[in-house]
Amino acid sequence: MAAREEKLAQGIDVTEQPTPEKFYRQPYSFVRRGDRLTSRRQKAWDTYAPTHVLDLPRLVADTSVAPEATFDQEALYGRTAPLVVEIGSGLGEAIVHRASEVPENNFLAVEVYTPGIADLLLKMGQAEVENVRVAQANAPELLDNLLEENSVDELWVFFPDPWHKSRHHKRRLVSPDFASKVARVLKPGGIWRLATDWEEYALVMREVLEAHPDFENVHAGEGATDEDPIGGWAPRWEGRTLTSFERKAGEAGRRAHDLTYRRVS
Repeated sequence: MAAREEKLAQGIDVTEQPTPEKFYRQPYSFVRRGDRLTSRRQKAWDTYAPTHVLDLPRLVADTSVAPEATFDQEALYGRTAPLVVEIGSGLGEAIVHRASEVPENNFLAVEVYTPGIADLLLKMGQAEVENVRVAQANAPELLDNLLEENSVDELWVFFPDPWHKSRHHKRRLVSPDFASKVARVLKPGGIWRLATDWEEYALVMREVLEAHPDFENVHAGEGATDEDPIGGWAPRWEGRTLTSFERKAGEAGRRAHDLTYRRVS
């Protein structure tokens, strides 16, 4: 207390500042890598980031999302339309491809890596796609603080980091708590599409979503076998383009597992 009073007497601001522990207690599902950009990516960033990357209020980290954040479709896209959100857009292959196929929808890419976002912007510019915006943000905070309840028509989580070592499983994105965050923003009847090339993680995803009261499996019982009597795997969704990541996983012998869930009313 004496130290605090001494600082006050010296005119030093002693207002308690938020800490990462107070702001977000869950372990991050990602680890930041280098943010250096190639010349082509830098040019794309300089050209498109001012108009296509959301200017979000932050608290602690540069990927945090402050509670006062707002998402105004009319202001961001110049219209209101069905909203598709992709968590972990990587290099933007999937979302740019789909956005070009469905120009009547609005798309929001959520990604933390600057080079990935820059590559997405590059692809977007090359494809002359106008209906994609990007949020550089930690996904759970974005679901909590940016998107309104019952505002999303479709949400994707394709090939999230499997964190395959047991001691790292707590970092996995798909969990009961995360599922509740997704359920809050999805409209009743809204679709959550998931895919992973890590079989053990696929089983965990299915277990989490099967147990959640707000979701039903669109393909319940399909694909059941003696070894896997539950089944419920979705066929490969035609709207998910084959990305370079999935192609490499296939070459390494890892098969993609798809799941599709609907938010119940």
